Amino acid sequence: MALRLLHQDEYISIYFDYGNDWLYADWTGDQTGESVKASALRMLELLRQEQCHKVLNDNRRVTSMWLDASEWGGKEWFPAMAEAGLQYFAWIYSPNVYSRLSTDLTLEHTTRPVVLTFDNPETAASWLRQM
Repeated sequence: MALRLLHQDEYISIYFDYGNDWLYADWTGDQTGESVKASALRMLELLRQEQCHKVLNDNRRVTSMWLDASEWGGKEWFPAMAEAGLQYFAWIYSPNVYSRLSTDLTLEHTTRPVVLTFDNPETAASWLRQM
């Protein structure tokens, strides 16, 4: 995997995957509404910068609920990502049940782009490659 690190802090590492032409976002630890919004906006900047149309969003290392950002994510952030060119978003669930709930709530508010959730990273990447 040919990855170039674009951004890293205590909440997220964002890479550009040259082999697949997508952003790979690896979220880490306890997330808050503020950390989710800040990281999501950084991802939006990088999507514009790299001019790609796909994101592999990995929440396997997220350990908390972040419900206070879920409606914002679905109603504001995802439409902004779509406007910036995002077409397909593969979301790998956290094993944490509360983080999963936050993800599902976000998707209740999402109309575009196309977002699918996965438990398995290989299945997520395989779907994204086919899009």
